[in-house]
Formats: sequence, C-alpha cells, structure tokens
Amino acid sequence: MPPHDRRPSQDPADAGARPPAGSDAPGDVGVAPGSGPAQPHPALGAALNLFRFHQEHERFYAASPLESALRLQRHERALLALADRWTTAEPSSRTALSPYEGADDLNSEAATALDGILFLEGEGRPAEVSAMIADLRADADRFAASGEWLAAAMQASWAATAALLELEELADVMGERHRIISNDWLSAHMQSLISHLLGRAGDMLEGIDFRPAALRADLAGTRAVPRRLYAATEVISRAADLCCESAALVHDNQRRWRVCQERVEQVVAAVSTDRGPESAGGRSAPAGGGPTGTPGRG
Repeated sequence: MPPHDRRPSQDPADAGARPPAGSDAPGDVGVAPGSGPAQPHPALGAALNLFRFHQEHERFYAASPLESALRLQRHERALLALADRWTTAEPSSRTALSPYEGADDLNSEAATALDGILFLEGEGRPAEVSAMIADLRADADRFAASGEWLAAAMQASWAATAALLELEELADVMGERHRIISNDWLSAHMQSLISHLLGRAGDMLEGIDFRPAALRADLAGTRAVPRRLYAATEVISRAADLCCESAALVHDNQRRWRVCQERVEQVVAAVSTDRGPESAGGRSAPAGGGPTGTPGRG
C-alpha cells in the first residue's frame, strides 16, 4: 500500500458494538437490499398500514352491531306485543263495512307503534310483517358475508403476525396484537351464528299465516300462533344479544390498537434514523424474513 494511502483503523472500543447494517448478524436492524440508510423491516410497514386503516374500520364495527341490535329488539318487542295480545284475545265475527277498517281483535297498539304493524279487515299479511321478514333475511345475509370475510382476514393476520414475532423490539406488544386478532376472530364466529339465527327467525315468521281469517281461526282453536311468535322472539333476542357481544369484543381492541401502533412507530423511527437496536429495544430479524403481506382487518 502506498505510504500516502492511509485508512483509519477501527477503534478497538467500537469492535462488536454494532454489526454493519444489512449484515444479517445479531443486532442488525435490517436494511433494504442495496446501499443507503437503514430501512424498517417490511413487516413493520405492513403493520403500520394495518394500524392506520383498519383501526378506523374497527371503530365503525364497534358501533354498527349495536344499531342492528336496537332494530332487532324493536322487531322482537313488536312480535311479543302481538303474541301477548293473541294469547287472550277472542276472535271477532263482526262484518266490516270497509276493507280498511282495523281488526280490533288482532291489532296491538304497541306493535303498531314499534314497527307500524296494522291488520286491516280487507287485506292479508300486513306489509310491515313482510318487511320485517325481508329485513331479517337481509341482515342474515349481511352477517354471513361479514363473518366469513372477517374469519378469513383473521386467518391471514394470524399467519402474517408470525413475522413480527422475530422482532425483539415488539416483544412487549405481541400479547396485545394477538388479543386483537382473537377478539376479531371470535366476533367473526359470532356474526356467523347471528346469520343463522336471523335466517331461522325469518323462516319461522314466514311459516305463520298472518291473514286475518287464518289468525282468527287459530284464536278460536289451538292458539298455536302466539306460541310460535314467542319462539321467534327468543331467536331474534339471542341474535340481538350476540350483536352487542360482538361489538364489545371489537370495542375492547381500541386501546390495544393504540398501544401496538405507538410501539411500531417508535421502532420504525429508530431504524429510519439509524439509531440502532439500543434505542429500538433489541435485535430485529433480518429483512425479508417471514411473510410480509398486509393482513386483513384485525
């Protein structure tokens, strides 16, 4: 080596302090392929994307099931009012002068106030009952689709989170992350059950003949219709309860999302400014390790 070509030697005090970025040696925080400043592990970027968008998504789903529960409880109370009324009412034999006269023996003021259900002498099944059945079936389809999607998303999230297990800097929030996934996964199964319950409730109501003449025949006979209505309300009530429980599970995630997001942001900031593992909290996995695809909600 020419005498003038002098290169600084490594200070022995620095030996072993931190391996070169991108070396994949213990303590390396990982860099993107090629030269340049240290870059966060790809899984961290995916996690931040998840926290940014899906946290807001979950805030919506922490409230939406409660709105469904209120609507279902209104249907339940309307049907209960009719069942209570028809348990003791005596069938009328009066001939109506107008087809638009209300049926005194069949109507319940509470059912009319809650869901607009009104039995008229000259008509068949009230339009409001038909609308209720359609509403129950539409909700069943919606909860089925939502539950299926969420379960698949949690399966993907569970697999993708394995990449974060390699990052020692995130060790203290991995319990929170898995709690988010487990809450959402349980919510997904609840939504699937809600779908089955609401679909069955719609079938139970569809099987009842709500024409005034048929109802009066039942009142004069075995009074099976009130018992069938009570059964339908039990099913609807359980679906409403599960809506509330599902919302509570998702709502439980809100603090956990914030804790995880703050920790990941700290790690990313430490890596991006090349402050090393001492400030980030420990050794990271080498770049490219583990799945890096963005998981679904949760």
